[in-house]
Amino acid sequence: MATTASQIASTYPIPTYRFVVALGSEQMSFNNVSGLDIKYDTIEYRDGVGNWFKMPGQRQAVNITLREGVFPGKTELYDWINSISLNQVEKKDITISLTDDSGTRLLLTWNVSNAFPTSLTAPSLDATSNEAAVQEVTLMADRVTVQAH
Repeated sequence: MATTASQIASTYPIPTYRFVVALGSEQMSFNNVSGLDIKYDTIEYRDGVGNWFKMPGQRQAVNITLREGVFPGKTELYDWINSISLNQVEKKDITISLTDDSGTRLLLTWNVSNAFPTSLTAPSLDATSNEAAVQEVTLMADRVTVQAH
């Protein structure tokens, strides 16, 4: 049984609450990241004698969802999705890293290639609630790779 902090850090899974996100060269704060999936299509092949084979096909596109609080004067995500015109959009590489409790040491990083926004959802407004305004951006990307530090 792990008893010291270093033993616990090396034998327990990494908690998900401490992470950093960088869109291109700009670091941004998000409260939720989902969709860091690596998936492949499945190809089925049947030959003439009754054998049936399944094998991996092409890699599927990645759909990532990022949620962040709305702050006065902060419009980077709106500006990014609003820049789409005539099939031209600035694609960005994104890094999402889990860190230690202090936030100084990277433990695991997902590298997302050529991401671009496909939707930006405004927060739900409710006069009877005291929740913070949170917007959601959905991105499509070419691929995700994982790097351990």
